[in-house]
Amino acid sequence: MTTPTRTQVAIIGAGPSGLLLGALLNKAGIDAVIVERQSGDYVLGRIRAGVLEQVTTDLMDEIGVGARMHKEGLVHGGFDMLFQGRRHRIDMNKLTGGQNVMVYGQTEVTRDLMDARKQAGLTTIYEAANVAIHDFGAGKPRVTFEKDGKTHELQCDFIAGCDGFHGVCRETVKKSSFASTIREYEKVYNFGWLGVLSDTPPVHHELIYVNSERGFALCSQRSTTRSRYYLQVPLTDKVEQWSDQAFWDELKLRLDPQAREHLVIGPSIEKSIAPLRSFVTEPLRFGRLFLAGDAGHIVPPTGAKGLNLAATDVKYLSAALIEFYRDKSEAGIDHYSERCLKRIWRAERFSWWFTTLMHRFPENGEIGQKLQEAELDYIVHSETGARSVAENYVGLPLDFGA
Repeated sequence: MTTPTRTQVAIIGAGPSGLLLGALLNKAGIDAVIVERQSGDYVLGRIRAGVLEQVTTDLMDEIGVGARMHKEGLVHGGFDMLFQGRRHRIDMNKLTGGQNVMVYGQTEVTRDLMDARKQAGLTTIYEAANVAIHDFGAGKPRVTFEKDGKTHELQCDFIAGCDGFHGVCRETVKKSSFASTIREYEKVYNFGWLGVLSDTPPVHHELIYVNSERGFALCSQRSTTRSRYYLQVPLTDKVEQWSDQAFWDELKLRLDPQAREHLVIGPSIEKSIAPLRSFVTEPLRFGRLFLAGDAGHIVPPTGAKGLNLAATDVKYLSAALIEFYRDKSEAGIDHYSERCLKRIWRAERFSWWFTTLMHRFPENGEIGQKLQEAELDYIVHSETGARSVAENYVGLPLDFGA
């Protein structure tokens, strides 16, 4: 027998977007239950992005969980672009009137949000099996799932689909009465990023983006003692093919002499290959169901936009739901998709452009590499070109216009 319970907002997915949304709603006095199919340890174990825009750090502060981020995070005012064997710095702080980004791992963001939710005594249901959403087009949405051998039903006013690219929410829409209204746009790249996490000091105090004859590389970091490095590799490669030594040897070949000299190598504590894709779903609202974060869009990681776009989505969504309950107005709900998609497509454009600029595309031949190098040369020697990169990298301000 199923015993129904009730909440105002059911959030599917306990990643950063779901946790952020839950915290913003709780601050406004709106009840929300988070349902997650994985365990809490599994969610924390996912290695993801580490560059936060101002919009994300502001949200962490708004909900009162930014203290550790400000203590341990690294403020970056620029980054290096390496091509033709030489490095050039993009001074974001100067070019954007004082804006920076924060290097603070997504794992740590998730940990801070999980700890705060637990301390507040808010409900998160982990290891929920067979999660399904129902009746989101009929005004009385509900969520069903299995837990501890029992079937549960969660009745609600709204459902927030924060369950990622492979989640149940978007897939359910595609099989519902809304199927004819949903459109998906996708570009899959023919290479991936081989990433290594190591407890070694970063090779440089800021990120280095590398365009080399051997392919793209990125020197990133999570702290002053933990580094994150990436190599462009064919999608046919397997992690097992890459020993730690092979990874470090290849990375050195893509760096400049100074970086090679300062590179500290060590055993990997995580190694994986991530495919790259550009993906957008339109719209992001279906009746009383809203898609947010990776459930609605994916960007190549080159532009460091994934987590930051998710944070923007939930800021718009929380504001819309607060307006609904506080003012009895559906204006914010009606404009949610439009507001998000305007920002999403701009971030998609930048991430696609930056990806095509920095990676090696053998199918484009030698002329393709020459054109990349010409554009890179323009960017680093033109204040206008450099400012465009800097403004997109630090992120656009929120826009609550209709």
